[in-house]
Amino acid sequence: MATKRIVVISDTQIPYHSPRHLKALVRFIGEYQPDELYQIGDLNDYPTPSRWSQGTRTEYEQRVRRDSETTKRVFLSPIRRVYEGPFGILEGNHDLRPRTYLSAQAPALAEYGPDFHFSKLLDFDGFGVDLIEPFHEVGPDTVLMHGHEIKGLSQESGKTALRHALKAGTNVVMGHTHRLGVMRTGIGYGGRRVVRWGFEVGHLMDPTHATYLGPGGVANWGAGFGILYVSSRHVAPCAVDIAPNGEFIVEGRVYGGVRRGAGGRFVKAA
Repeated sequence: MATKRIVVISDTQIPYHSPRHLKALVRFIGEYQPDELYQIGDLNDYPTPSRWSQGTRTEYEQRVRRDSETTKRVFLSPIRRVYEGPFGILEGNHDLRPRTYLSAQAPALAEYGPDFHFSKLLDFDGFGVDLIEPFHEVGPDTVLMHGHEIKGLSQESGKTALRHALKAGTNVVMGHTHRLGVMRTGIGYGGRRVVRWGFEVGHLMDPTHATYLGPGGVANWGAGFGILYVSSRHVAPCAVDIAPNGEFIVEGRVYGGVRRGAGGRFVKAA
């Protein structure tokens, strides 16, 4: 029976992304050619306007257009050069900052809120990207969400997603926590037993930019992404760790990493 291979990434937080990790992932997508690709929230950080910048000089910096253009240049355009398949993006709590700020701080202009939706700022239509809604069904008994939609976070990788899964009554794939891992449990008994799991797919951010969290703020973060193997009745989640040098392993093959040629010299990726 044929299965679909679906790649799920989250929390790139552009322009605070890790360039090495993001470039390695784009190269991988071009070689792997998944059946579907999803980015499930916080594609952009939009550090201003946000509650972290409110009342500071940063609040007055005009960065929304610049940061949006950066996302097109380092993420959307490179992916579409190597991958033409189905591509869906879900809105995260950082992605919605521009229009939230507009509504809260300039209510007379709130009618223009839709123009500040990140799907418009990033030209989803032009890139052939689908805006997906929270709890998007990605396979049998399995949904995608960002994670900010339901309150409560655990510092154990996978536990927040599992809690959401048990509440929602379906397997949950999510970002938001920046943690990478799958946690599962069995519910019911006998022939009525069901295995329920939650999957947190990590991040592609450079943690040194997470200064808003304060000292020691990146507890148990995990650089990486997820792959879902989907059949007509079943979904199998797989967490993919990305090493600091950008290297990761999928289905026994090594991707990314710092490439060296003869004499140990660095080799620029094609």
